Amino acid sequence: MKKLNPYLNFPGTTREALNFYKDCLKGEIVSIQTYGEAYMEVEDKYKNNVIHAEFKTDGVEFMASDGMPGFAATPGNMITLSINLDDEQEQKDIFNALAAGGKVTMPLDKTFWGAIFGQLTDRFGIQWMLNCEVKQ
Repeated sequence: MKKLNPYLNFPGTTREALNFYKDCLKGEIVSIQTYGEAYMEVEDKYKNNVIHAEFKTDGVEFMASDGMPGFAATPGNMITLSINLDDEQEQKDIFNALAAGGKVTMPLDKTFWGAIFGQLTDRFGIQWMLNCEVKQ
C-alpha cells in the first residue's frame, strides 16, 4: 500500500470548506478539478462542482469533493477512506475482503484518469475508495 487518505464530501461547498481549512490549518489547496474539467457527462448545473481536490499542510493531507451529482450530505456519509495502491492484485484482494458482507457502490474498473478504481461500503458502514495507478 502507498497511502491512506481521508476523503471529505461536501454538499456543493468544497471550495468554501477548503478555504476555511486553509486559513485554520495554514495549509494549501494543492489542486481542484471540476466535473466540467474532467469531461464527465453531467447536467450543466454540476459542471462547476468539484469532482476532486487535494489539501496539504504539515502532517495533514486529505482529498475532497462535492460528491457525485445528486449526493446528499448527511452526518456519517461525508468522510470516506481512500487507499492508493500500486499493485493491482493487492487492490483486488483488499477490495474483495472489504466488500464481504458490505455493498459495492462502484466495482473496480478503469477510469478516465488512468487508474483502476472502485468504491464500497463495508459491513460496518465505513465507506472506502481504492485507487491503483495502472502500470504502463
